[in-house]
Amino acid sequence: MTFTRYAIYFAPPADADWTKFATNWLGWDMETGSEAAHPVIDGIDVASVTETPRKYGLHATMKPPFRLYQGRSVTQLQDACAQLAASYAPISLDGLEIARLGRFLALRPHGNTGQLGELAAACVRDLDRFRAPATEDELARRRAAGLSMEQDANLTNWGYPYVLDSFRFHITLSGKLDKPTLSSVQATLETHLGPLLPTPFRINDLALTGEADDGRFHLIHRYALSG
Repeated sequence: MTFTRYAIYFAPPADADWTKFATNWLGWDMETGSEAAHPVIDGIDVASVTETPRKYGLHATMKPPFRLYQGRSVTQLQDACAQLAASYAPISLDGLEIARLGRFLALRPHGNTGQLGELAAACVRDLDRFRAPATEDELARRRAAGLSMEQDANLTNWGYPYVLDSFRFHITLSGKLDKPTLSSVQATLETHLGPLLPTPFRINDLALTGEADDGRFHLIHRYALSG
């Protein structure tokens, strides 16, 4: 399979109960590259709630999606991912919580996120030689949302505003929702997903993923953190 863009994600372990529920919740399993059946929950249109994040699969972004730089190969990218992962140890945090980020819902970590921030920064910096520069249209679209000076500098330097000091680890669970829907969906997730969330929450690997022609992201390979 060929891909139009690549990204470095944290992809939750496929065999965990919380991963299985959240993958079905989103409706796309990037590990198997197949649709996942939404849970049927009274009063919640799960397909509508999750339409925007579905194509990315269940993940937290470590290096945002990018086109491959001309002259670089996927094999070289894979080798670099393996080298990076071998330089960092697994990360353990206290747990995960269902949180509001503006008008959407996500899983956010409990505990000291310093090591996690360092790992994400390394993904951004160390793999940037594989990223083709953002187009003028892409830059303009990002700037139209309104960026701080720091975020604009990140966009210029790294192709995405919310990296380095602006990075916030999160696993997206919904698109933007109105307030009543936000409240009801959060309550639903607290009931069905909350009891499954891991304590502690561990990050044991990085995932190289690719965006297919249909816009869906697929897992290419996991690289164990072994430093």
